[in-house]
Amino acid sequence: MIIKIPKEYDSKFRFILVAAERAKQIQNGAPRRIEVETGKSAFVGIREAEQNLVAWEILEEESEEALELMESEGDEEQAGDEE
Repeated sequence: MIIKIPKEYDSKFRFILVAAERAKQIQNGAPRRIEVETGKSAFVGIREAEQNLVAWEILEEESEEALELMESEGDEEQAGDEE
């Protein structure tokens, strides 16, 4: 099988992650967006990702400042619970 990775994907790895996640969705009962001869969910997931039928986005990691703020708020709540 030859896989054509669309330009919208920044890496082969991301393409495979998107296709694999879509295959899991199909295995769990999600409707297919294309009709293919094979019934294998992995094959369908790859073909859907090739045709840009799978929506995906890169989520930004939280900054260290935001994580520190969340930790300090959690510490304050624990201190309030102990009183």
